[in-house]
Amino acid sequence: MSESAHLVGLIMGSKSDWPVMEHAAAILEEFGCEVDARALSAHRTPDAVESWVEDVTGRGAVAIIAGAGGAAALPGVVAARTQVPVLGVPIPAWSLDGLDSLLSIVQMPGGVPVATFSIGKAGAKNAALFAVAIIAATDGEMAERLRVFRQRQADEVLADPDPRP
Repeated sequence: MSESAHLVGLIMGSKSDWPVMEHAAAILEEFGCEVDARALSAHRTPDAVESWVEDVTGRGAVAIIAGAGGAAALPGVVAARTQVPVLGVPIPAWSLDGLDSLLSIVQMPGGVPVATFSIGKAGAKNAALFAVAIIAATDGEMAERLRVFRQRQADEVLADPDPRP
């Protein structure tokens, strides 16, 4: 990673969240971002969460993507500790297919925002693309990479728009 790479924090409540959050990491790395990924629990390791947030923001993170399942407190805890944009990804957990996580993350009290994305893999990808868009707002090179990415998506659809097999 080059010294000029944009840093994005990626935190999840446990290692079992990685199969969802790895999709965010892959998008960020595709765009040349530096990713600092951690599995830390808002409930079991609150001091470690706070220390990591201070460290990653102190090193210039432009956004933090926080994935959590169940009670999904992690994105809110992170948001309470930083002014850096926090992007929440609900992780499907042991009940309700992630709906419980979505509702937990999206219901932050006024004044402590967490941008909340869809449940699971699509949410992780979109959170990463949103972080890239935040960077692209002030970085012309990143804006061009994002434009090319979106054009490539459009071209793939237009290459074969006939839905019949």
